[in-house]
Amino acid sequence: MVLDKYARLIVEYCIGVEKLTDVVIYSSIEALPLVRELWREIVSRGAYPIYIMTDEVFSEIFYRYAPKELLEYVSPIDRAIAEKARARISILSSTHTKHLINIDPERIRLRSMAIRELREIFMKRDSTGDLKWTVAAYPTRAMAQEAGMTPLEFEEFVFRAVKLHTPDPISTWIEQGKRQERIVQFLNRVDELRFIADDTDLFVKVGGRIWINDDGKNNMPGGEVFTAPHEDSVEGYITFNYPAVYSGYEIEGVRLKFEKGVVVEASAIKGEEFLRKMLQVDEGAKRVGELAFGLNYDITRFTKEILFDEKIGGTIHMALGSAYLRTGGVNRSSIHWDMIKDMRKGRVYADKDLIYIDGKFIESIL
Repeated sequence: MVLDKYARLIVEYCIGVEKLTDVVIYSSIEALPLVRELWREIVSRGAYPIYIMTDEVFSEIFYRYAPKELLEYVSPIDRAIAEKARARISILSSTHTKHLINIDPERIRLRSMAIRELREIFMKRDSTGDLKWTVAAYPTRAMAQEAGMTPLEFEEFVFRAVKLHTPDPISTWIEQGKRQERIVQFLNRVDELRFIADDTDLFVKVGGRIWINDDGKNNMPGGEVFTAPHEDSVEGYITFNYPAVYSGYEIEGVRLKFEKGVVVEASAIKGEEFLRKMLQVDEGAKRVGELAFGLNYDITRFTKEILFDEKIGGTIHMALGSAYLRTGGVNRSSIHWDMIKDMRKGRVYADKDLIYIDGKFIESIL
């Protein structure tokens, strides 16, 4: 019963599947129970599902053995799917969360540069509304272990995060979206933001940029509002409390210093070499493409899965690299790397006025 409820939430609320629409589903074999329910929901609505199985072992083989020219190759089939599919559902369902941990970061960098055009196609279609898409999660044992939970604990965590514990999850998400929309309307009138917390004093300009309400349509769970700061405006320094995870690498204690929007100093307690390598992917990797507030207070634990962690109520996150075009951001990069800061002992000022304290917006401003 839970999975059919979950599938209905994804197909009806997140995607809003229409008749005779091609819907591409990506998942590992672990998520087949959910994929079957998605398939049923999609077909019953007169749409056409296409299933593409993902597998960490296949991915490891590719990165380990592919010659350089193959790492730099972009398949016309992948390009056609990126350009033509009207809807896309990606189900995170990892069977091994660190399958690329011993792959040379240079090979990952080469591949990231090669598929940049696919990301740009996605960004463009997302900005015009031509593509309906969502990312959701299916609880696997590997993900549970990575999160430091038992399989049952993690399953309960996932289903609570997407609000399946409520009588009507769709109505619950609609209410969450309304509250976040009030925050968006306020932030859209703001010119400057300043973040102050432990080893953090960061200034950004966001005036004229568009704040987006992630109400669970593109990410399930949703629960954030985000924008792209002006590319040359970020000044100051920030230290991230949680590990920054990328392709299985965990970079701990990341500290970044910005001048005129560019990272000028970068350090980490663990994984500093990888951090520096990714900052060298391209010029855009040194700038901030996204700035966001996490507002899903049903997510209270760090899991090492960004789909959940970036929504933790009482946090902010920044992404180095590519910006979402619909925010008005213009930064381009082959990476989009989210890093999370706990603000439950922090403050945020908007145009010098206090608007956020200890992980929550001040109610009087909304």
